[in-house]
Amino acid sequence: MDAPSTIDLARITAMDPGHAARLLMKVRDAALSGRRPQVLPRPVIGESWGRMLTGGVDPDHGHGSRPLGEEELEQRRRASPLAEVLPVVRQALVSVADAARHIMVVSDADGRVLWREGNAAVLRQADALGFVPGADWSEDAVGTNGVGTPLVVRRPVQVFSAEHFVRTQHAWTCTGAPVTDPRDGRLLGVIDVSGPLQTMHPATLALVDSVAKLAEARLRERHERSLNRLRAVAAPILARLEGRAVAVDVHGWTAAVTGMPLDDRLALPKSLMAGRAWLPSLGVCRVEPLPGGWLLRLESPGEEAEPPSAARLVLDVSGSRRWTLTALGGARDWTHELSPRHAELLYVLSTHPTGRSASDLARDIFDDPARTVTVRAELSRVRRYLGGLLEHRPYRFHEDVEVDVVLPRDPAALLPHSTAPAVQRARHP
Repeated sequence: MDAPSTIDLARITAMDPGHAARLLMKVRDAALSGRRPQVLPRPVIGESWGRMLTGGVDPDHGHGSRPLGEEELEQRRRASPLAEVLPVVRQALVSVADAARHIMVVSDADGRVLWREGNAAVLRQADALGFVPGADWSEDAVGTNGVGTPLVVRRPVQVFSAEHFVRTQHAWTCTGAPVTDPRDGRLLGVIDVSGPLQTMHPATLALVDSVAKLAEARLRERHERSLNRLRAVAAPILARLEGRAVAVDVHGWTAAVTGMPLDDRLALPKSLMAGRAWLPSLGVCRVEPLPGGWLLRLESPGEEAEPPSAARLVLDVSGSRRWTLTALGGARDWTHELSPRHAELLYVLSTHPTGRSASDLARDIFDDPARTVTVRAELSRVRRYLGGLLEHRPYRFHEDVEVDVVLPRDPAALLPHSTAPAVQRARHP
C-alpha cells in the first residue's frame, strides 16, 4: 500500500476554506483515533499533535487556565522588552489586521497574551474563545496554535482550522512568528495575527515574519545605543588602568577594552556579582559594577580556562523552550543558558564521547558535511564559555570532565525546535 501524501500549506490555501477545514478535520480525527490517515498533516503540525497526545492535552477544550490578574499582567508588560517595539508592531500590523478581519496579538515567552488589538468584531469572537489579555496560549495549555507552537519550534508557523489540536479553535486561522532578544538570543515572545478561517491568506506568514524581524532590528539598534552609553563611561576609566581589563554590558557585549584583544562578546555567568570571580574565557577577574554593565580586571594572566580537576557538566535539554549547561567545580560553578544551536551541538557531542569532526557535526546538524565553516564558528562561540572543557580535533568534552545529560521523559520531546538529523533520530529511535 502506498504511503499517504503530506498536506502542504499551498494546497490548503488553494481550497475553499470550508472544504479545507473538513479535510483537516478528517486528518485530525485519524490522528486522535490512531487510524491510518488518507493524507498526513504537515510535519510541524504532526509533531505538535504528538506532543499534545503525549502531554494529555484535552482535544475538546484544552487545559485552560485563568487569565492573569490586571496587576500581574501590567507587571509582565512593563518587564517585556517587546514593550519597546510595540509601536513599530502596531504600525505595521494593526491597520492591516483590522481591514482583513484579523487581530494582532503579542505574547511573552510563556505564551501569555500581553497585548491584543484589531478588528472589533473579531476581538469579541476572541473573547468568547478565551483569547484575551493575560490568557495562557502555550501549547501545554491550549494545544497547537499560532502563539504556543512558534514558541516551541522557534520559527514562524501558520495554523489553519482543524490543524489546531483543540476543537474549539477550528473556526480560526493563526499565524505567529517568534521574536528573540538580539543581545542574548533569549526568546521574548510571539507576534501573531489571527482571525476567522475564511480570512486566511498564505502571504500572512511572510508578513508576520517580516514584522518580527523588524522588531528584532529595532531592539538591536536600542542595544547599540546602550553600548555606546556604557562605552562613554568606561573608556576614561580604562585609559587610567594598567594591565588587562574589559568593560562589558550585563549580557557580556564588549563596550571597551585595554591590554587585550577585542572580542565582541564574553560569556558571563548568570550569578555574576562584584568581587573576585573566575570566568571560563578569561580566568580570574576582579569584577566591578558600572552603570549598565561590569568592569572586568584580569588578575591572573597565567590561569586561563583550564578545566577543574574534578569538573562535572550538567547538560539540561529536558525543556521545550529553555536549555542550560552547568559546570560544577567548587568556587567555579556557573550556569549558562544555551541557544537552540548550541543545545543541539552539545547534545550531539554528549552522545559521542570519543569526539566528532567538523564534517561529522555538519552532517549531524545540517545533513550536509560541507557546512564545516558554520560548525567551527558556532563551536568557537561555545569555547568562549567552556574554555578547555571542550577540546577540538576532534571536538569532544575533555577526558577528565564528567558529562550528565538531563533528557525529557518522552524522547519525542527532545529539542522540539530542532530539524537536525541526529536529534530527529534520537526522538524516534
